[in-house]
Amino acid sequence: MTSSEDLYAISADWLRSLEVASSTGDSKSFVSHFLSDGWLRDLLCFSWDFRTLSGSEKIHGFLSEVVNGKPRLEHSGLRDFKIDDHTANAPSPFKLPGPQDIEGVQGAFTFTIAKPAALGRGFFRLTQDANGKWKALTLFTNMQDLVGHEESSADQHGLYEDNTWEEDVAAKSRAIEADPTVLIVGGGQAGLTSAARLRRLGIRALVIEKNARVGDSWRQRYPSLKLHTPTYQSSMLYSPYPTNFPNYISKGKLANFIDSYAVNQELCIWHSSSLVSNPVYDSSSARWTVEVQRGDQKVFVNPKYLVLATGSGSPYTPTWNGMDEFQGALYHSDFHKDAEQFRGKRVVVVGAGNAGADICQDFVAHGATEKGKVTMVQRSATCVITSNTAEKTHFKLPLPDSAPIEEVDFHNNSMPLALLLQLNIAGWTQHTKMLDKEFHDGLRKAGFNLTWELSPGSGEVGLDGFLFTRQASGTMIDIGCGKLIIEGKVKIKQGQEISHFDKDGITFKDGSKLSADVIVIATGNEPIMKTARALLGNEITDQLLPQEVMGLDSEGEVNQTYRPSGHPGLWFASGGFVFSRFFSKRLGLQILARELGIARQKGCRCCT
Repeated sequence: MTSSEDLYAISADWLRSLEVASSTGDSKSFVSHFLSDGWLRDLLCFSWDFRTLSGSEKIHGFLSEVVNGKPRLEHSGLRDFKIDDHTANAPSPFKLPGPQDIEGVQGAFTFTIAKPAALGRGFFRLTQDANGKWKALTLFTNMQDLVGHEESSADQHGLYEDNTWEEDVAAKSRAIEADPTVLIVGGGQAGLTSAARLRRLGIRALVIEKNARVGDSWRQRYPSLKLHTPTYQSSMLYSPYPTNFPNYISKGKLANFIDSYAVNQELCIWHSSSLVSNPVYDSSSARWTVEVQRGDQKVFVNPKYLVLATGSGSPYTPTWNGMDEFQGALYHSDFHKDAEQFRGKRVVVVGAGNAGADICQDFVAHGATEKGKVTMVQRSATCVITSNTAEKTHFKLPLPDSAPIEEVDFHNNSMPLALLLQLNIAGWTQHTKMLDKEFHDGLRKAGFNLTWELSPGSGEVGLDGFLFTRQASGTMIDIGCGKLIIEGKVKIKQGQEISHFDKDGITFKDGSKLSADVIVIATGNEPIMKTARALLGNEITDQLLPQEVMGLDSEGEVNQTYRPSGHPGLWFASGGFVFSRFFSKRLGLQILARELGIARQKGCRCCT
């Protein structure tokens, strides 16, 4: 199975047979195209939700559920399957890691959906079963566009328009401000990406941003901050970074880029704006009443949909006795601005994740070790991977470098997250650990505690598990701090809980003490739902689905985010660049379907 003709023939035969089963509504035959432990991941094709089913019984049960009097497979009416052989995701061989490598054929295909009338795109991974028959290890079905309402590919302002570009943008902004269909709270990358996507789908979206300028949430953070993911992973929707950008972008450069992004994508944004009071939802009109403080004015807006894109939550600071007695500087890592003022001072950083590592590195760079010292307090084990290894494994492009980022996102999201974690436990995490073995040995020797498990005995899910379930909490993608720990320039205090603070520093439960001139609390952020409760109030928040925003549900799909929240007209947009780029389209399609009356305006996930 080496020639492209063989790959195409295997794919075409399997896909042709699958289409017969789908077009005739034969769920039993459809499921027979899977391995007995195969996976189906569906985004909006079979229901207005994100679903992942594993195993023949669960897949068959899902497709057999009755929707409007018909089994789900028959009701949805997927047909016209065609191999997508003109893209980077044309049929190709694949190999997945594990105790025994899984090999086979993978590729993309297009199809149509009868109800609603839509265009879809899917992806399959085929392997041979015990009898040598090609079966699906994974099948991904994904709605691309609603027929007649396809996403526009370019702006329409032409060469021969009478009005200028500035006049055109201003007129469109006035129309949005007069009657926004969607109000997005938060002008960070998730909010801007969602607004840009909605605009291309013809949906009026107004963004309110608390800062005076887009990008200020990045500008206001510590000077040494950089993204911990490579440039190609962190690009903005529709707008790749210039080719001369560094591989890891500094916070100031990123802030300026997303500021220009908002202008170039012609987004309607109110700066220095925030919610005044809890929004009120009127179920009879299906609209919100939202009071906004815009500069020195209070303004009421009445959108149909409210999207919270408020980032990762407010700073989380644990409370210890005696904190108010400490006579030095004490602050959360979100408020770290200037390490230079603490040159020669004794520094303690509580927290051993990405933020704690960055700040330790910043203090060392600005001379905190010349007369004093920098100590990191590690309260629990950390999942650590070097940036070099992450680029070779987790951030490695699955397609040729020339492939558009949209093709990369599609390929990556075709993999069920739960299966990815299983593969990590089966051997992939062990492989990545071996690449960093010498580095990890050095950290252990310095007293640093490592883990790749979310909980003891749960299996080594590695970096992916922490990213998907904890929003990277408890991880360190090392960009230099690890070397400082190994060299002894950053000391580690580990294995003892903090007892209390006093005027001189921190005392631990074993009686040991760390004296300090400055203590930085790098303990992450509050859950997103806590921020939501503060913005929305108890009445609305209590109606939301019980899961925390982000994290994985029982099927391995990300909770709440870009999915129905449990309350009509309320959505969450969260997650990193990669997640927002891809799932902003799914958010747009769900809102568009409600606007067109295709999906019922309900908060639950059973709308079909």
